[in-house]
Amino acid sequence: MKKYLLTIAWALVALTIVNAQNNQERMGKTVRLIYPQWQGGNVSSLITEVKNPDDASLGYMLGAQLLEVLAPQNPAQKKITIPISTEIGERKVQDGVYDRDIIAQQTSVAVEMLKIEKPDRIITLGGECSVSVAPFTFLADKYKNDVAVVWIDAHPDITLPGEAYPGYHAMAVTALMGKGDNKILSSLPTSIAPSNILFVGLRDWERDEIKVRQREYGMKNLTVQEVKVDSKAVLNWIKQTGAKHILIHFDMDVLDPSEIIPAVGVVNNGLKMSEVVRIINDIHAHAQIDALTVAEPMPRIAINLRNMLRAIKMFEE
Repeated sequence: MKKYLLTIAWALVALTIVNAQNNQERMGKTVRLIYPQWQGGNVSSLITEVKNPDDASLGYMLGAQLLEVLAPQNPAQKKITIPISTEIGERKVQDGVYDRDIIAQQTSVAVEMLKIEKPDRIITLGGECSVSVAPFTFLADKYKNDVAVVWIDAHPDITLPGEAYPGYHAMAVTALMGKGDNKILSSLPTSIAPSNILFVGLRDWERDEIKVRQREYGMKNLTVQEVKVDSKAVLNWIKQTGAKHILIHFDMDVLDPSEIIPAVGVVNNGLKMSEVVRIINDIHAHAQIDALTVAEPMPRIAINLRNMLRAIKMFEE
């Protein structure tokens, strides 16, 4: 009897291992892209809780590090960290984009690192919103543009160079569509049609021309109210595109500040954390998610705690 039970136990273990291997092969290679790019934002004036403007600007880097620690660990997902400059100095607008040259360089490096790794699926932990541009265009190229983007955000990020706000994180979606600064766009593998990009949770267009542009591009937005109870509208849109590979961008400023303020943007009447989780998990249950970005972390309290600890001399002895 013991021998029989032991045989059954070993058979179950072997079956579990085989199933795990089969699932991994079916899902393909997943990488975690740690991408703490901060240069796309000019946000220090918005982070009033942090006294030093340089600390506020670099807050995206600490945010990416915290996301890396807080996210569930998975040894099957290789971690890749994009090297990001921490030099601030005098920030310049180049051809209508803040810190354009360094952003172009870092974008090119990110694309090349992905080409070397050849992942099938990418989880990106940012960093400001532009961290989705390299992985999304890489996967769009890999899957021959059989992709649909679900952009969960309070803002549409369809600004263009030379407009009122020169931060590249507000140009992330236009960059995905192949519109914007030529130096940055030159390293991107492909572009994504606006008809295959869905906004979820938009409620701050900042300027009237941005809302007009969204209409001109023919880009659909599902309001907070339309996705508050269930995810049917999102799933229907995905089905209508016919795309097999779904790329999700989650800017944490879509969250309702009455519940939590984890990002730079603070826009009232947003989605609850449970609602965002439900939307993403519903997509996962009905479609194939090949990219997930979590972006715009701005850990105000953690920045001040870090600075407090740095001021204690005993840590240096």
